[in-house]
Amino acid sequence: MSFEIYVHVPFCLRRCGYCDFNTYTAVDLGAGASRGNYANMVIREMRLVRDWQLAHGVEEPPASTVFFGGGTPTILPARDLVAMLDAVRATWGLEPGAEVTTEANPDTVDADYIRELADGGFTRVSFGMQSAMPHVLRTLDRTHTPANVEAGVRAADAAGLRSSVDLIYGAPGESLDDWRTSVRAAIDLGVNHISAYALTVEPTTKMGRRIAAGTLPKPDDDDEALKYEIVDDMLADAGLEWYEVSNWARTGYESRHNLGYWRNVDWAGLGPGAHSHVNAGAIADAGPDDGPRPALRAWDIAHPRLWGAAINEDRIPWGGSETITPGENLEELIMLGLRIREGLDLARLNEEIASARESDGSLPLRPIDVAQLRPMVDEGLITVVRDAANHSRIVPTRRGRLLNDAVIERFFELAGV
Repeated sequence: MSFEIYVHVPFCLRRCGYCDFNTYTAVDLGAGASRGNYANMVIREMRLVRDWQLAHGVEEPPASTVFFGGGTPTILPARDLVAMLDAVRATWGLEPGAEVTTEANPDTVDADYIRELADGGFTRVSFGMQSAMPHVLRTLDRTHTPANVEAGVRAADAAGLRSSVDLIYGAPGESLDDWRTSVRAAIDLGVNHISAYALTVEPTTKMGRRIAAGTLPKPDDDDEALKYEIVDDMLADAGLEWYEVSNWARTGYESRHNLGYWRNVDWAGLGPGAHSHVNAGAIADAGPDDGPRPALRAWDIAHPRLWGAAINEDRIPWGGSETITPGENLEELIMLGLRIREGLDLARLNEEIASARESDGSLPLRPIDVAQLRPMVDEGLITVVRDAANHSRIVPTRRGRLLNDAVIERFFELAGV
């Protein structure tokens, strides 16, 4: 059993043109939770969440990972990030050897900042690199330079922290050679973990409006697929293997926090808009005679001002919550398992199908046999491998990763979800 903590820091120096995350600049934040008091507000939320857990019979183990995301966590002073980490340690405890990561904008950190993080217990920094090409960075409204990224990675190396860099492909005006240059630059940094995400443009963003107006070209699916194949080949040649559709690492350097999400562990999300997930024991009126306890998903109020008002009233700042039905749980098990290299455990899936049918006989669920998967194997979408427990695990091929949504839908049809 694992338990993770996610801390959302919603502040940014400026909003990137493609960004659709729950983030706020000084201009659009308005009155609400200020940066100067933000760490204290998050620490207060920790206590409220812990009180809720205890009141509902949820006894989590010490946190195995802590991840600060955003927004730009490193817009806050390093001492604030360390103070929040110390509060996690005091509230839930930290597992020995816990992974503690912060995302970082290369413009907001220097060697002293990173050393303070390392001294405070952080183990990992994930740098937002996006591209090595200045014209692509301008299109994405990024203010950092490739030199800033390298300086950040070198500072992390000197402080004994692991580094990861994030790349984005498919930006308007990015050629195949531009993309190869960016991937090569990331490899040459010597990091042991690289993420690469296809650009997704939401219509409400600045970039979305420019594309709608015809001043920027729309990202092309075929172009993005080719760029995915390029990054997969280049990283494999450099010794980094894919372990999730958008993530590559040397063995032992995978992001344990992200793997926890894909393995469907429990996590507490703190900060405006953060989501939480509890697998069982989440419903106050569910007792041992009521059958299986449902899982629960909850999400914090999105706007910092309203989020902060709830905390000031000693209310857990959830904007809403929902129980996860047996059918939804199966959908998540399939979707998550088919994104990772360790694959979907077919025996576990069939156990969950049987349990869901037992709890709700109206569900039209069906177990899946390996023989039913032969068409997808023949189409080059999946492979079936045996693990140490002699379980069949379904692993997407590269073609299956590129067509991941279609593969997931076919599994839904086979299982009847």
